[in-house]
Parts: sequence; structure tokens; C-alpha cells
Amino acid sequence: MIDSNLTIQNIATTVFRLPLHGKLQWGKHSVLNEVRHVLVRVRLSNGAEGVAEAPPRPTIYGETTTSITSIVAQELKPRLLNQHATDLSAMYQIKNNHTAKGAIDMAVQDALAKSRGMTVTDYLLKQFDERRKTNDQGLVFRPSSLVKVSYILGIGDDETVLAEAQRVFDQGVRVLKVKVGRDWSADLQRIRLLQEIFGDDMAIYADANECLDIENAGHQLNQLAEIGVLYCEEPLPVELIQERARLRAGNHLPLIGDDSTFTERDLRRELALDTFDILNIKTARTGFTKSLDMLAVAQQADKGIMIGSQASAMLGTARAGQFAALPGIEHPSELSFFLKLKEDIVGKRPLLKNGFISTTDLNQITVDEDLLRGATINN
Repeated sequence: MIDSNLTIQNIATTVFRLPLHGKLQWGKHSVLNEVRHVLVRVRLSNGAEGVAEAPPRPTIYGETTTSITSIVAQELKPRLLNQHATDLSAMYQIKNNHTAKGAIDMAVQDALAKSRGMTVTDYLLKQFDERRKTNDQGLVFRPSSLVKVSYILGIGDDETVLAEAQRVFDQGVRVLKVKVGRDWSADLQRIRLLQEIFGDDMAIYADANECLDIENAGHQLNQLAEIGVLYCEEPLPVELIQERARLRAGNHLPLIGDDSTFTERDLRRELALDTFDILNIKTARTGFTKSLDMLAVAQQADKGIMIGSQASAMLGTARAGQFAALPGIEHPSELSFFLKLKEDIVGKRPLLKNGFISTTDLNQITVDEDLLRGATINN
């Protein structure tokens, strides 16, 4: 195979900054005022280069732009240089540092796809197929040409939030992931206002970011179900494992696992206790290789799947969307955060059409070097 003799020759990082259309607020205290992410670039022994985006989230993963660039330079790069590109096991000797490792993995896969003359989606599909040959003999898997998207709508005053919802609706969004948890009565009022404005043209689900109270969570989920909210992501703190299992057993509203399922190890624990209905896989934190592992485990457990975004710019969105095109991923995926960016480091961004994004468009996304230079900052 063409991949077997390819080795990793270089890994480089570039920190870039992009302004937003307003801030993004979630959870009890978290706020994002701008995108300050890290571009990771990998070069293989045949000259092929791959790129990916690492989004630091100090309040979630404990990573910063400084920690990402440092761990890549000091630990990950030395372990991977001159190693076979299809074997990244040395990288996982390092604990945590989720998005740094995830970006390296995706950049390597991008370079390997280019080496084969394949799109990233087709390259991922090949790996998806190989993992299932023992169980699904004779089946032919095909990627989706269109992927259903959702948009992350943060916490804020009604006027600002409703105006943002209208803006992205006009740009093709048909599913909103609405952040809740700071003020429950205000949250319910905001959701009702959104429903009054958009009616059946906009589906809504909630993300509580672990903010609901144990005593009231069941009742609050019932309230969401009564007004037509589709499901709720992480209603309770992750450490309350037994309480989350009991909440799931109450069948109030389908629950999404996200913060509780950072890794495959986490996922297997959550499956053992049956704490969620839908798994939110975020390629930004698990790359492609580990995400494929988690996808296989979750599908074998008959769980629903969606692909999440860590508020990624267009490059990170493209990588997540290329993965979201794999078979069996049917829930809306968070592939429209780029609409919140005033600028980007790619050239032409894809258009959303009636709630969907084109896989073909995502596979054509490339970094514009001039735009990247303009957005580059010293870390």
C-alpha cells in the first residue's frame, strides 16, 4: 500500500486570530470573544502536506494556544518524526492535550488522503469499511453527499440572540443548538420566542453544559419536551455518574453525551451505565482515528450519533463535516459555527442550503496562505 512507507517529516504550528459577530456564552461562566486557534501542518516523506485546526478551550480541556504549540514542539513532534504516518501510537503516550493530538491526527490523515489522490471523506470511508468487514460482509458503504447541520446559539439578551438566529436562518440554518442553564425561566422564554418566530422551519435542541440542578433536572427536561425541544446535551455535572444514569432512565428527553465522553474509555464507562441516547463525537478532540473507534463502539451499542464542533473556524468545520458524512451519522452536526466569524483563513466558504452542507464543498476547503498570514499572531 502507498501509505506503508510514508513517514512524518515535519509538524509545524501557527497561531491565528479571527474576530466574531458578537461573543459566544455558555455554561455558568464560559465566554468566547474571538477565535484564537492553532493551525497544525504536517509534511510526509513524499512531500504531501496536511492541515488541521486545534481549538484551545481552557475551561473545557485546559488547553491554550501556548500549551498546544509547546506540547507539539516539545513532546509530540519528537515522538512522531520519521515514524510511519499510519502509526501514531507514540503520540498517545502523552496524556490529555486532546485538541493538539486531534489536530495532528487529522492533518496526517489529510496528507495520507492526498498521497492516494483521495478526498478526506473517501479516505475515512475506506477506514470505516475496513473496521466493519468482519460484521457486515457484502455491504457497500457510501458517504453522504449532504450533511444536516446545526448552529450553536449562545446565551445572551433576547434581542441579540433572536437577531443572531434570524441571521443564520437567512443563511440556511434549520437546526439550533440553544445554550441554557444560567437562568431557566429566561431560557424557556427564549426558546418559545424562537419557536414563535420560526415555527416548524427551525428545529431546536438544548445544551445545558452540566448546569441543571439534580433536584429539578427531570422536571426541567419534561418542560423542554413539552414545548417540542428535540433533546438536551449534558444536563448534569459529569462527575454525578449515578445521578445521570437515573436521569436517563427517566426517559424525560433524549440526552446527548459530550463532556462525559471525551475518550473511548469514557464512552465505554457511559455505555456501561447507560447515561445517554446520542453521542456527540468531536473530531477536534479525538481526531479521525480515535473518532472512528468511538463511532464503531457507539453504533454497536445502537446509540445515535452527531458530530460536534469546538466552535471551529472553517478548516475545523471541514474536518468535522468530512467525518460527519460517514454512514450512520444521522443527527444534525455542528457544522455552521463559521457563520459567526467575520473573517477566516480559507478562501471561499460553502453555502448552506435548507439546513444542509455539501460534502463536495467541504472536501474542496483549503487554507488561503495570504489570509493565514494576515490572521497570524505571535503566541
